[in-house]
Amino acid sequence: MALYLIGDIQGCYSELRALLKRVNFNPEHDQLWAAGDLVARGQDSLATIEYLRSLGTSFNSVLGNHDLHLMAIYHGLKKAKKSDKIDSLLASKNIEQIIDWLAQFPLILPLPDGKSFLSHAGISPQWTVTEALENAKFAEKKIKSKDRAKWLERMYGNQPNNWHDISTKTDRFRFTINAFTRMRFCYDDGSLEFDCKSSPSDAPKGVRPWFTLMNSEQTSYRWYFGHWAALMGQTSSKNAIALDTGCVWGNHLTIIDHSTNKLFTENSHT
Repeated sequence: MALYLIGDIQGCYSELRALLKRVNFNPEHDQLWAAGDLVARGQDSLATIEYLRSLGTSFNSVLGNHDLHLMAIYHGLKKAKKSDKIDSLLASKNIEQIIDWLAQFPLILPLPDGKSFLSHAGISPQWTVTEALENAKFAEKKIKSKDRAKWLERMYGNQPNNWHDISTKTDRFRFTINAFTRMRFCYDDGSLEFDCKSSPSDAPKGVRPWFTLMNSEQTSYRWYFGHWAALMGQTSSKNAIALDTGCVWGNHLTIIDHSTNKLFTENSHT
């Protein structure tokens, strides 16, 4: 059995299928775990979701910001943009089941080796690992609940961006969603910064990649993450493995065989 970790698919269906063929992925005995952002901006989000759902228990994922945004659109909280390219997905006769299927995925996944984790954006440098897991469970419970729409509406916003300023359940939910699905850079104190989306070399003074601020406990683990296409898989950190290589932007889709650390890519088909 092989466990494959794949970066942001974002509706790049043909590239996904080509890459899985390249690694001889067999859902009868292999596992495919995704770094989130399964949908949006690619050419065929509906086909992507239909295929991933067909894999059953051979597929797992963490939630990304685009997956959560799709839920918010479905619940009437936001409107889809033309650039999202999700009209056919929203029009699917199975959209209700698709949303419920997405909602059951976690924000963080421990890998079987006991030494690694997968999340969409990373881990807040202000958290202990235990706090990260507890806050993920707190937010996941809200997303799975009958009050999902109420909580999804509360996730939008950049404040509070400092864990030490949390005072309400809404604060806790929003910070947790932002840390797991939107974070790239942090300020020197570990608080979240949302304006800069470039590569680290172009970041303003006082702003650093989250993985350069990890505390000593966090650096005893390996963190696999997506979300940050501008990194193009380069972090200069043995503890932070970037999986998003911007297939949807014309670059390539990346997959890693977790047992061997061998990396495979498929160039964008568009």
